[in-house]
Amino acid sequence: MGTYPELLAHGVGGRQDLPLPLPYLVVAVALTLLATFVALGALWRVPRLDRTGTAGQPVPGWLGGLVDAPASRWTLRGAGLLAGGYFCVGLLAGPDSPENPTAGVLYVLLWVGLVPVSLLFGPVWRAVNPLRGLYLLVATAAGRDPDRGLRPLPGGLGLWPAAVGLFAFVWLELVAPGRATLPVINAWLAGYALVMLVGAVRYGVGWFDRADPFEVYSALVGRLAVIGRRADGVLVWRNPMDGIAGLRPEPGLVAVVTVLLGSTMYDSLSTAPAWLRFGQESGLPPVVTGTVGITGVIALVALALLAVTRVAAVVGRRADAAGGEPVPAGRVAGELAHSIVPVAVGYLLAHYYALLVLEGQRTIALLADPRGTGADWLGTADWSINTALITPDQVAALQVTVIVLGHLLGTLLAHDRALYLFPRARAVTGQLPMLVLMVAYTVVGLLLLYAG
Repeated sequence: MGTYPELLAHGVGGRQDLPLPLPYLVVAVALTLLATFVALGALWRVPRLDRTGTAGQPVPGWLGGLVDAPASRWTLRGAGLLAGGYFCVGLLAGPDSPENPTAGVLYVLLWVGLVPVSLLFGPVWRAVNPLRGLYLLVATAAGRDPDRGLRPLPGGLGLWPAAVGLFAFVWLELVAPGRATLPVINAWLAGYALVMLVGAVRYGVGWFDRADPFEVYSALVGRLAVIGRRADGVLVWRNPMDGIAGLRPEPGLVAVVTVLLGSTMYDSLSTAPAWLRFGQESGLPPVVTGTVGITGVIALVALALLAVTRVAAVVGRRADAAGGEPVPAGRVAGELAHSIVPVAVGYLLAHYYALLVLEGQRTIALLADPRGTGADWLGTADWSINTALITPDQVAALQVTVIVLGHLLGTLLAHDRALYLFPRARAVTGQLPMLVLMVAYTVVGLLLLYAG
């Protein structure tokens, strides 16, 4: 992740730090998933999670009023604009060196930091996105309805623009030559801003919900937050499982979740000795092997999900729980895509936790002087990096915990949705292919994570 050595230290755990030897751990995790599946089949016989978006206990009136107040919304948008402007100081006027915080802000504070923040507070990037704020500010000043563009959003667009944007970002993050240098980051961000703002003018502010990769990323993770909105817009406390169960299938959703999961798997693969040796011996430019590698891993993750859900549709007889019209086989992948979200979140936290702690602190210290002039605008220039939270055994234990938890939640979500998709007599067998996929993802993920 990045050209500079500091941005390459994704984790400090290794095989020697695991609570069990790796082979025993893999077997134990696989058996845990199998036991969970058996228990769910015996004890969880009807759908229990809310897929309609109506569950949740309304938050206290004062809290809901505070969050929804126009002043609060514009305060957050203003904070996003100020933060975006401050970021541009280093982006446009800072030195092109490891002392510039730009790469750390983009790759660490934004990309990695959005995961824990969204898990706590929901889709926060939507509230602070400086490009959305800029568009809303200009539209309001011009007396234009920001919801109305020059033409309506195309039917069937779904999340495909966001999926493309996410792939473009992870390619930048993991493959692009000079990806931590200012010219490369500037070029990517300029293209991103142009696509977002031109799309918003053309289609209205709803374009950000469909196309902004960071908004869609934060919104997916934010569905696992304990605070969220019901379908009627009311702010509620909710079971996080209800939040993610309410994610409805739409075009591009499968692509989004597989890009998130596959790119993190590729990041682990890219530091494995076997892959590094292949890259050296192939004689091809790193950008070629990297592009083929990340595309191939994401494609394998997607093909595995599509193949397994096709099999699940056949095994489950492709009928709904009420015995009505069969559920189309092509829709099953979208219906079960929500179960991949906690799996992807688990991998993201496991893989990037140490990076966030270490490089997050370093980036905040560098933000005190984005121009490299010796200033201390934020009072953080003298920060020293605290490593107390990233000892090898702590990181290894956290990695295993969040990966296993993510897969357990994914198995539960898939089981509950299978009870809706298939007749109850076939729901358990219909879910067997997904169990096999979850075990495979777990085993491959652990092997890749500790390959070094």
